Amino acid sequence: QVQLVESGGGLVQFGGSLRLSCVISGFRQRDRALAWFRQAPGKEREGVACFSDGPVAAPYTYIAGFGKGRFTISEDRAKNTLYLQMNSLKSEDTATYYCAAASTCSTVDRSHFYYWGQGTQVTVSS
Repeated sequence: QVQLVESGGGLVQFGGSLRLSCVISGFRQRDRALAWFRQAPGKEREGVACFSDGPVAAPYTYIAGFGKGRFTISEDRAKNTLYLQMNSLKSEDTATYYCAAASTCSTVDRSHFYYWGQGTQVTVSS
């Protein structure tokens, strides 16, 4: 059974930083894609970042346009933990952030990912 558990959300001031964590268990398949999504009330869930580390030799990292230069996705394989480092936070970043898993990052779309965490709330104050 695959489980993803997010943590690290909270209230942060404009321009501040947060690091979200996602502990992953039971995800043993060869092709691995780990992603972060976010969803604000009344809005669609959108892809934030994606990381793939196999089976190709070179890992692949995707960051959505709104996160370029501000967000970084990474994985500590030994700790089974995925991270999302968020800097220079804006009010537009306020949302529930979800960790998700699939086989590839070819489509960072909600419909492409089939394992999900329960989310962690990020609120950026003005």
